[in-house]
Amino acid sequence: MTAVLAGCGAGGDSGDVTLRLVAADYGDSSANSSKKYWDELVEAYEKDHPGVTVDVTVYSWNDVDREVKEMVDAGKAPDMAQIGAYSDYAAADLLYKAGEVLSIPVQADFVPQLADAGEVRGVQYGMPFASSTRLLFYNKSLFEKAGITAPTTWAQLADDAEALKAEGVKYPYALPLGPEEAQAETMQWLLSGGGGYTATVTGYSLDSTENVATFSWLKNELVGKGLTGPVAPGELNRADAFAAFAAGQVGMLNGHPSLMKTAAKKGVKFGMVPMPGVDGPAKVSMGVADWMTAFRQNGHADQIKEFLSFVYSEKNVLDFSREYDLLPVTNSASQVMSEASEDADLKPFLDQLPVSQLYPVGRTSWATVSADIKKRIGQAVTPSGSPAGVLGQLQATATTVESGSAG
Repeated sequence: MTAVLAGCGAGGDSGDVTLRLVAADYGDSSANSSKKYWDELVEAYEKDHPGVTVDVTVYSWNDVDREVKEMVDAGKAPDMAQIGAYSDYAAADLLYKAGEVLSIPVQADFVPQLADAGEVRGVQYGMPFASSTRLLFYNKSLFEKAGITAPTTWAQLADDAEALKAEGVKYPYALPLGPEEAQAETMQWLLSGGGGYTATVTGYSLDSTENVATFSWLKNELVGKGLTGPVAPGELNRADAFAAFAAGQVGMLNGHPSLMKTAAKKGVKFGMVPMPGVDGPAKVSMGVADWMTAFRQNGHADQIKEFLSFVYSEKNVLDFSREYDLLPVTNSASQVMSEASEDADLKPFLDQLPVSQLYPVGRTSWATVSADIKKRIGQAVTPSGSPAGVLGQLQATATTVESGSAG
């Protein structure tokens, strides 16, 4: 098998090696498809590594995780996959540990929160590839018209929403708890209320006192008072909420960096502030990361290690982050970006990263728990819904799945 020939770190001439990489597409058109990014990066890499060919296949986010799973199930795992999750593969012992395919300087350069989130039982398998945080976006024109300022507390947010509603704003606060990405909006609110998904290392805390209080407030003070717009939160998806913001129909919503470009293109004047909390700005924000993984099957650890050293170089991390309005996953690139005038619009998101918390992606139970949150959480804020009841159901599911996956 050709994998046996893969012992030389430099690629060299003792058996050429082809590395197969499957990656997700961050572009919104063919002009900025991730395929273009990878084609340029690979061309530069192969020029200096004549014994190595890197074959990259790019899929949309709708398909990439499924495509990789099908390859793995068919016994044809790629060498690397840049995808949304890693813990199932790590639990099945299909992945190299990060330390086996990264040099010490590269591994040490990761932003600590992101590196920690890539661990399963204390060992890093997921290598962060892209990250973002969330801020509260608000429409400056609508705020000026209503005579209000950006909120720093929940009470101010509710007052602002009342003032926007009085001005006829369609969505005073857009609350997307629809199935597309409800787990994100939910987590942002739970963190701002002093709770979250996981209070302990071993279990979930979905029905904690803090979380129930947060969703009770949302139900009674925002949704129940008609401050979240004409679409029920459980039926409002993030993409639709973003589109409504870009159309000037939303007063406030939680957004990530890509919303800046979308809103600016449509001429919306917007401001961004940290998520309000009970008594002031939330102490913890939500962070999100996507992952690079390296599969053991083909035995190309040395070649993967050299290629990833190139991928994670400061220049390449910056190029990728700037192209797609994402945050760098390395300290070196973050340092450059925080000081560069061309990246000033991303700085507020960058500032949130050190105080961010990520989904519990290191748990193999998370995929099931996340899917359950997407399906049910919207019910917690309906007129007949019970926040304690819905969060209790979610907790019961999470406990069952977690005990099964730990077994």
